[in-house]
Order: sequence, then structure tokens, then C-alpha cells
Amino acid sequence: MATPFRSRDPTKYHKFRKVDGASYLQVNQFLRKRTFITAREWAISRLCADFQTSSGAEMTYIGKNLPELVPFMTGTYTPQAVNQARSSFKKKVSKAGATFLYGAMCGFYTPEELDDLLFEVSEVARFLMEIESTSIDVDDEIEVEDRVTEVMRHVALASSRLLKIREDQLKEKQEKRRKKDSGAEPEEDPGMQNETKEDAYD
Repeated sequence: MATPFRSRDPTKYHKFRKVDGASYLQVNQFLRKRTFITAREWAISRLCADFQTSSGAEMTYIGKNLPELVPFMTGTYTPQAVNQARSSFKKKVSKAGATFLYGAMCGFYTPEELDDLLFEVSEVARFLMEIESTSIDVDDEIEVEDRVTEVMRHVALASSRLLKIREDQLKEKQEKRRKKDSGAEPEEDPGMQNETKEDAYD
């Protein structure tokens, strides 16, 4: 996986150079067409991953040197603003993950469709990492993709079995209700009951 950036000189940080010259708005529009995150969240999440210490991300350093580190960021950030952007990124990843898993678990996709979907989203992820000039070991990339694919296949299969069980249970309940309704005796008209009693006294 990617290792933390060690240099303290922000001019030696060469990521995001492929979007050098692009405005924040342009980068933001580019991301919004492909993801849920903003340009601010993209940049800061990358920096928080690259500038890590034993105690966590270097919020102060990142915020202070933001314009030198990322070409499309034009102003400095406070540590609180950096942390806010990082938290926003985490929440969006969590929501996107929940949406994706729901789509897999509710039976909407077949296992084959899930494979196609995983390939599509992994291509977008690779594209973003290529733009920001982040590289990971090929073996690590393959391992991650294989693990995710295997997990999603198990999710899809488990989901299809669960849906089948629910359908069978629903059919069983409907059948029991139908038999109960068909076996119920029709109620007598109260007026007919009174007439029968009167006839008995004639």
C-alpha cells in the first residue's frame, strides 16, 4: 500500500500535478460526475493518508501548506477545517458503502451483474488514483480486488437464498390464510334465527 510522505518540504509533494492548472470548480465537477465527494474532500483525504504520524494525520501541517500541496486548493485551512473535511469524506464513504451493500443484499443484482459493477467502480477508483499520482503494488491491488469480489459473491448468494426463504414463508402464510377462510362456516342471518324460534311456539 501507499506509504506516508516523509519530506517536510511541501514543494517536494508531487501529487495532483496532473490537474495542475485546473480550477477547484473544474475538479469538483469532474468528481461529482463520478463520485459523491468534493474536490476539498478528495484532496484532504489523500493528504491525511500521506501525512501520517504515530498520533494520526498532521492536520496543522496539511492545512497550513494546502495551496502548495494541492494545485487546485487556493487557501489555507485550520486544523479544525481539515478534520471536518476528513470526517465528511468518511461519512460519504460509509453511506456509499451502505448503498452498495443494500443493492447487493436486496437481490436487485445477480452475481454476474455485481461482478460487472465491481469492475466498473474499480476502474473509476484506479482513474482517480492515476490522476492524483498514487500508485500501489500490483499484488496488493489484485489481492484487494479479489477479496472484495469474493465477499460480494457470498453476499449475493446469501441474499438470493434469504429472498427465496422469505418468498416461501409468504406463500405458506397466504396458503394458511386461504385454507382458514375457505373452511370458515357462513354466519346465519339473525332475522332467520328469530323466525325459527317463533315457528317453534306456533
